[in-house]
Amino acid sequence: MKFEFQDAVEAARLYRSLRKQGITSATIDLQIAAVCIRHGLQLLTEDKDFGQLVYAHGQKIHSVVFMRYPARVRKGLARDIVRLTKLHGRKLAGCFVVVEPGRIRFSRP
Repeated sequence: MKFEFQDAVEAARLYRSLRKQGITSATIDLQIAAVCIRHGLQLLTEDKDFGQLVYAHGQKIHSVVFMRYPARVRKGLARDIVRLTKLHGRKLAGCFVVVEPGRIRFSRP
């Protein structure tokens, strides 16, 4: 997927909105969020900064799935993400989801 001009405009809008609230975010995080917003994509990440971006800005990213899997149980991550999507696909929209071994937490910004 290409990062297009419209994505850059959205990333700049996110930056300004967050700065007004005294929050700084990495440029790449804002660019990734902009692409997800524009294309209605679900974001899978291990970067907890995306939670702050979603809650602080109130931005409607389709969903953010924050994966907290220690190295020793990492083999089960792909299986659990597929299961999450199959069981809760529609419920994910508009949510920030934390996925840990044996546990899933849903919250709405």
